[in-house]
Amino acid sequence: MKKKITILGAGGKMGKWFSNYFLEKGYDVIVYDSEADIKGKSFITAKSLVGAVLNTDYVMLCTPTRRTPEIIRLIAKEMKRGSYIIEISSQKTKTATSLAKIPLKVNPICIHPMFGPGTKKIENQNIISVPIKDAKKELAVAKSLFPGANFVTIDVVEHDKKIAMILGLTHLINLVFANVISKDDKISLTEKMSGTTFKAQKILAESILTESPDLIETIISNPEIRKFAEEFWKDLGRILTYIQEAKSEQIIEYVTTCQKELSKNVNLEESYKKLTTMVNAIEK
Repeated sequence: MKKKITILGAGGKMGKWFSNYFLEKGYDVIVYDSEADIKGKSFITAKSLVGAVLNTDYVMLCTPTRRTPEIIRLIAKEMKRGSYIIEISSQKTKTATSLAKIPLKVNPICIHPMFGPGTKKIENQNIISVPIKDAKKELAVAKSLFPGANFVTIDVVEHDKKIAMILGLTHLINLVFANVISKDDKISLTEKMSGTTFKAQKILAESILTESPDLIETIISNPEIRKFAEEFWKDLGRILTYIQEAKSEQIIEYVTTCQKELSKNVNLEESYKKLTTMVNAIEK
């Protein structure tokens, strides 16, 4: 018999992605979104939140991070015995606490897919697994749902710290970069003059801005981002002071130190080759 999975928040970009993914995997897919009309004859459209979760094997929450803890509390008691509630938000402190309090009849799965709705296949995509009650069991179920993905298991505190750098800092930097270039009244000329670095940075900033304002706000509001953002701001101020005071030696020392530290873990020349390959592929 086919397994049933409910996608809450199925009208959003990731909700649509997971709905189609599980449909292709042979699941009966039940969709519900209080704020969007969901089209697709192959889906089973639920008329209410409770109705969507009553008789399903899995419930996946593709809901805004701020609403997710409350939704967990609302639906867990209505779900059938032995079912799984799957939470995918980008911040885990509050959602993990809510998952830890769900009734024993329901199993928690706390994951963070590190890919976006433009992804074509699940193979080799990174997924973070955050243990809630039974780490081994939860990871095994997650792997069965997403065969071929790369899984990293990490605790909730460390997750939010790492995500503050991986998503928070990158989103923050690119948001400000995008705001600066958006004020360029001769952007077409700038683009004609630009080289590999600017093109890649501009594409990255623009792609981030395809995300909803609510999601971007959630990502950069991660409390753990403060440490990284303050370090970035401090270093930026220091370099600007060096520039203003024409302290070339200090600038060179800063760059040299950065090169040395990064080179301990990566091949900088290979990174440049990858950048060039990426931009050349885009321009074909």
